[in-house]
Amino acid sequence: MQKTVNILNKKAKFQYDILDKYTAGIVLTGTEIKSIRSGKASIAESFCEFNDREELFVINMTVEEYAFGNYYNHKPKAERKLLLNRKELKKLKKEMDVKGNAVIPLRLYINDKGFAKLIISLAKGKKLYDKRETIKDRDNKRDLDRIKKNF
Repeated sequence: MQKTVNILNKKAKFQYDILDKYTAGIVLTGTEIKSIRSGKASIAESFCEFNDREELFVINMTVEEYAFGNYYNHKPKAERKLLLNRKELKKLKKEMDVKGNAVIPLRLYINDKGFAKLIISLAKGKKLYDKRETIKDRDNKRDLDRIKKNF
């Protein structure tokens, strides 16, 4: 078992412009938290959505089944409720109504108390030309670092 759990969504900063970040708790069952502590989770394709009761859920987050679980084991792609303050939920709901905005998870980690936390962000999708600009900036920075290293 790993000492620290830090599961990242590496594509998020490339595909979205990050506008605002929040730290949310997650409602999990026993076998789900055990799988996350062993590092068997993925948030690469996941996103967040409000239901009709204005509760925020993370959709498409994969938590593999616990290896030593029995018939009480969880579903790998179940919807999981996120825990935020009411004020933060209202603000996110208002911002999500704007076209092009989405709430996406950036990082899943275990805090000092042993609780699973998810850093989510309000993000706006990038256009294709913005993605090309990001790639060009990254290549230019890499070339400058190589030149600086030689001198």
